[in-house]
Amino acid sequence: MNILVANLGSTSFKFRLFRFDGAGTPSLLAKGGYERVDDFGRAIDDCLAGLQAGGHVRSAADVHGVGFKTVLGKNLTGCVRADARVIAALDGFKEVAPAHNPAYAAGIRRFGEKLPGVPLVALFETAFYQWVPDAASRYAVPEAWFQAGVRRHGFHGASHKFVAERSAELLGRDDIAGRVRKLYQAGPSPVASGKPPLRVISCHLGGSSSITGLRDGIAIGSSLGLSPQSGLPQNNRVGDLDSAAVPYVMKTLGLSLAEVERQMTRESGLLGLSGVSNDLRDIGAAAAQGNPRARVALDVFAHSARHWIGAFLLELNGCDALVFTAGIGENNPDLRAAICADLDQLGVQIDPAKNDALRGAEGEISAIGSRVKIFVIPANEELVVARETVRCIAASN
Repeated sequence: MNILVANLGSTSFKFRLFRFDGAGTPSLLAKGGYERVDDFGRAIDDCLAGLQAGGHVRSAADVHGVGFKTVLGKNLTGCVRADARVIAALDGFKEVAPAHNPAYAAGIRRFGEKLPGVPLVALFETAFYQWVPDAASRYAVPEAWFQAGVRRHGFHGASHKFVAERSAELLGRDDIAGRVRKLYQAGPSPVASGKPPLRVISCHLGGSSSITGLRDGIAIGSSLGLSPQSGLPQNNRVGDLDSAAVPYVMKTLGLSLAEVERQMTRESGLLGLSGVSNDLRDIGAAAAQGNPRARVALDVFAHSARHWIGAFLLELNGCDALVFTAGIGENNPDLRAAICADLDQLGVQIDPAKNDALRGAEGEISAIGSRVKIFVIPANEELVVARETVRCIAASN
């Protein structure tokens, strides 16, 4: 079975093609992408033609399913067939996720036209957080707001799900890993009695960042909230902000609501703090050359990460493993060291040599004697989407 995973942004389209053998073992056949996309239909046509020209498929009929890493749906989550109900849910929250939802709705429509009869599956990023308790997901807002969907939804679900599964394997907890693999199809199942809970804090640090606490492979909360604009400072999105700031700057700076929204989503985050770039590599280089704003951007990012790690340490009553994933988490030893600094009384001790040597690969970077294991686990969101797409198709046949 060949499964195409489509990752769509407001002006980008990235894809991976997986082949699953009879035993359900996946292999990556091809990957690629397009930037500055203004016509998703043409980009999808080019993708399918390229896969055929490369010999990965003989025709479009050899694509047996398409999986989408959809972000946020109104009144809808989970792993479901990408039909009119999914498009309506995406449209219902397009103002909350303007960079993602319209693109996914357009992509689903286009694939439906180009591959009629091929199963389309949506794995919502929020699916991993559907079991988070009310205390960690509710805002203190009027009930009507909550009924309209104002709550902490959580995102990067596919990434944190992969970390939950892989960290359990690395810690010898195959019971938890097996539970996580079946999560969306079977729902949470009881952990084998007599075994202690597995407590993991997953740090997805990249252009968009979030931190999630995991108990026995199930999310107990996330740093991201109603939208992907919250939590840690994002590349050019503000992250957490006091709501009073919006009316204040509208009055003080004479800005319209539309302009405030634009600045919060386009000119804030690491870009707004540093004044240099939204790329942490450029910010790090500027800080090394003595740029004070770049230094502040790095410090604010690390401080925010430590804040959320601390919150989940308390909620989990300790931690068995701290995991770094995604582009920054996998490739920035300096930031990992800054986040883990002076946490020895909490059982977190990083090994400087191991940390400095590890970039873009899986490995352990905790010091000998550290009570908390510190891992780097490369993100593999597309594999999670592909696996769940296969399971969803099988369940509906």
